[in-house]
Amino acid sequence: MYDRILKLISKEDLEKIKSTRVLLIGLGGVGGYAFECLIRSGFLKITVIDKDSFDESNLNRQILSTKNTLNHKKTDVAKERANDINSEIKLATLSKNLQKEDITPEFIQDYDYIIDACDSVPVKVELMRVCVNAKTKLISSMGTANRFHPEMLQIMRLKDTQNDPLAKKIRTLLKGNDKALKTPVVCSLEVPKKQKELGTLVPVPMSAGAYLVSYVIRDILKQK
Repeated sequence: MYDRILKLISKEDLEKIKSTRVLLIGLGGVGGYAFECLIRSGFLKITVIDKDSFDESNLNRQILSTKNTLNHKKTDVAKERANDINSEIKLATLSKNLQKEDITPEFIQDYDYIIDACDSVPVKVELMRVCVNAKTKLISSMGTANRFHPEMLQIMRLKDTQNDPLAKKIRTLLKGNDKALKTPVVCSLEVPKKQKELGTLVPVPMSAGAYLVSYVIRDILKQK
């Protein structure tokens, strides 16, 4: 399955990807597509965390969600999909509602990269605080709901984000922590549509998931 990858990068670079240990937090609209990119890009040492099971509301935007996976745990579905695509993958799963208190130096010490695609503001904030102190590489997804334009997504530092209510809330909670405010994030410059309920069209979270993994790959390979 690596033939097309090896037309773009060297065997040595592919081995770097294969040996990189990645923790992915969240298997929803953004995280599911990040997972898809990881398992199709040569990553073999992946841990995923998500407590939820699939329901019908997920069908419009979550790649692992189908009528056949409704009511199934997301982590179980992810494991089956990984094995169907690449049996070399050593996938570890944790079906858990991750809490702020879970994010400790010991919790993250076994990973080279952490991809945050969760919905919890306290968890996102604590990941940024702990990872920057531990010098563990982290990239976090900001909001993708109520938007139409995937081309307006960018990878930037948290401190440089704009037009994103979620990012603004996190910036406020990290005020004064200059290092954490430099955490790379995937954020849209699009002003979200103002409405009471969150709505999502799949191109935006799909693209955000791809951006997260693209950042990790390019960092491993030292590509600007």
